[in-house]
Amino acid sequence: MSAQTLRDLSGLDQTASTLADATLILVDYQNTYARGVMELSGWEPALDAAADLLARARRAGAPVIHVVNDGGPGTPYDITAEIGRIHPRVAPIDGEPVVVKQVPNGFVGTDLADRVDAAGRDRLVIAGFMTHMCVAFTAQGAFLRGDHVTVVADACATRPLKSAVGEVSAAQLHDSALATVADLFGVVVASAADLN
Repeated sequence: MSAQTLRDLSGLDQTASTLADATLILVDYQNTYARGVMELSGWEPALDAAADLLARARRAGAPVIHVVNDGGPGTPYDITAEIGRIHPRVAPIDGEPVVVKQVPNGFVGTDLADRVDAAGRDRLVIAGFMTHMCVAFTAQGAFLRGDHVTVVADACATRPLKSAVGEVSAAQLHDSALATVADLFGVVVASAADLN
């Protein structure tokens, strides 16, 4: 069995972006995922890694765009309530825009594409919550636009799920989502230290 990816077979660039030449997109680092019904497995170390990634990006002068999911009033994704706000460890500072989305792909129905284009870089570094959902779909959306995507694995997390064929652990789902991204949509690196 071949271990070649579709990226390999298509001759796509396998080079990870550096923070000096990319825009950082942080996806759904909301309090939603740190407590309650949507609490993710491993969210604390992933948030630590995200805070490190963000600090490195700011030091490198990379444009930073935050993306949040708005599920509306009373939901775990209510961005007008504390539960739906961006976690304070990775909160935006002045000049860092926040894009509000309502579907997993951050480019659908938002101005994320315009903001990426305005930053003037077609290389994107993406990390966030949940790996198998909004991170993977936003990476796909960026790829379909023609952007070069790098996803930072340890700054992402997800939760276990059940399916018709059995239970899938959070670790299995996380790894599978990253393998899907790496197969075609982008380059996956273990941590921010791999972006130098």
